[in-house]
Parts: sequence; structure tokens; C-alpha cells
Amino acid sequence: MYDYQITAIMPALNEETCLTASINNVLEGFRRHNLRGELLIVNDGSSDRTGALADEWGGRYDFIHVLHHDKPYGIGGSFWDGVQHARGEVVTMIPGDGENDAAEIFRYLNLMNEVDIVVPFVYNPGVRPWRRRLLSFVYHQIIYFTTAYSLNYLNGTVMYRRSIFEGITLKSNGFFYQTELLIKTIGRHYLYAEVPYALKKRDGGKSKATTLKSLFSVVSGYLGTLRDVYALRSRPAPISASSITARRHRELLQAENGTSP
Repeated sequence: MYDYQITAIMPALNEETCLTASINNVLEGFRRHNLRGELLIVNDGSSDRTGALADEWGGRYDFIHVLHHDKPYGIGGSFWDGVQHARGEVVTMIPGDGENDAAEIFRYLNLMNEVDIVVPFVYNPGVRPWRRRLLSFVYHQIIYFTTAYSLNYLNGTVMYRRSIFEGITLKSNGFFYQTELLIKTIGRHYLYAEVPYALKKRDGGKSKATTLKSLFSVVSGYLGTLRDVYALRSRPAPISASSITARRHRELLQAENGTSP
């Protein structure tokens, strides 16, 4: 039995100006949707007061937990570390930069009774600068034409059933991690649903997604994941027995055989 319905993993690298607002946003999302949620803040080797602020919040609430990295692991490495420590059945990433409204993804938690992955896509992209929108478009087209994965958006606050990560190794520590995980989980034929969600403007600071270091990390992750795409197609991997996908397969088989669940 899981301690929480959902764990919101919040990677934070030097986000002292945004962290408090981001935390309050997650707590408001829990309240608004009446969720038994855990907030897991991952201080990713910050050099400002991000870690101290996270510890202050962790001391106030028993459902807020904090992980500290002595040096930056990257957003993907921070999320994956959070997954290993999460106590929720479902996990999602809510960044500490204040751009995402947690309630926008939490509203779809009930959909996880029918699928193993909920993939959000942005319906108000105009809140981002045009350069960021252009970069996202080009990125999406490259992924589509080289892998044939046609998701509307690849880098949002995806919800995953934690059990479907069984047998999966995450290679990307940077921003490509979300695309890698979607390819590896959907490539195993886990059931998923795409849903609309809205972004909000950042509360401060600058996005780290478009730095040269991040772009080089994305390219490296992309090249490494291409091999996995073709491997999955030639040799499908088994799925988790506790997943919704496995349950629905069993129900279908029972219906075809005329037996009761």
C-alpha cells in the first residue's frame, strides 16, 4: 500500500526567488483536488538559499520531504532520484521555477484509474517567448520524424504510475529525460492519455532549458535513445504486472474466454 496517491517531485537548482511560490502552488493543488499528496523537493546542488528554504518547508509539514545533492545531477537525474525515494503510487515532476500550475495536472489524477501515463500538452503556448516556442517546434519535429512518436508535447508535467519504471534505466540527466521516459514506457505499450493544460508565467529567474549546456545534453540524450527505440521495436520488453495496462489485458483475455475477472 502506498503512503500517498501522488508524489510531486520538484527539482530545484538555485530557485530561491521562485521556490516558495512553487511550493505554495503545489499545496494549493493538493487542497483544491482533495489529494493525499507528497511533495518531494530535490535541491540539486544549489549555491543559493534553495536548500535552506526547502528544509524550512520540510520542517513545517510531514508530507514535504527534501533531498539534497552535493552537486547538480541535472533535472533528469533529480527526477530519477526522486522516483527512487517517492512514496506515492503516481509520480510527476513539478519544477521549482514557478512556470507550471500543479493543479493543471493534478486535475487528471482520476484518469490514472484507466491508464498508466497521462501526458499533458500546452494549450496556451503564447506565455512563452517566441524563441522558446520555435525551439519546441523544431524539437518536436525531429523526434517525430526520427522515432515516429507523435505526441503533442514531450516535456510537460507527465504523470507516471511508478511501477511501470520496473526494468527501465534512465540515461539522460538533462532535459531530454522526459522524452526518453516517454519513448521507453510508451514503447512498451503502456496505456496513456494526452490532456490539455495551461502554463503560467515564471515568477522570476530565467529558464535553464535553453542554455548551451542543456542543448548539448539534449543532443547527447537523443542520440543515445535512438538505439533504444529500435531495440524496443525488435524485442518488446515485458510490462509491470501491477500496471493498469496489464490489468486491462487480463480483463480483455477473460472476456474473450468467457470467464469472470
